[in-house]
Amino acid sequence: MDTSPLQRATRADIPQLLEFIRGYHAFDHFDFDQENSRAAVESLVADEALGRIWLIVENGVSVGYLCICFGYSLEFLGRDSFIDEFFLIESARGHGLGTRALRAAIAEIRAVGIRALHLEVERENENAQKLYRKLGFADRSRFFVMSKDLTTEP
Repeated sequence: MDTSPLQRATRADIPQLLEFIRGYHAFDHFDFDQENSRAAVESLVADEALGRIWLIVENGVSVGYLCICFGYSLEFLGRDSFIDEFFLIESARGHGLGTRALRAAIAEIRAVGIRALHLEVERENENAQKLYRKLGFADRSRFFVMSKDLTTEP
């Protein structure tokens, strides 16, 4: 039987998570704010109603993380979720670990009543798109993601 590569993150894992988050943000060219990232991770670890954050472990070594945040949708008739961040170090990519991690995460969130899982993926990231399609994600091509940062004015 295939064991899950996911390990639910605890407070003790926060330093490791922050290193992975720093790596992901560098990879995707996002700014990284250590203090605010720590506070956000602490909130997610402390309150499972917000979502789940896991370390991805291979052969006893943490090689990435997956963060899924929860919401609610009238369209999907209940609780839904969003892959907020998903990162594997380069040496852990391309060997099926990402597929195993996502399958395990989907099973776990389905078990707590989540009805849909959404994500965003860069148009140029064909490897990620292939992975997501293989797992049953569909391009909702008539839609695209728009965001507004509510911490800025107005």
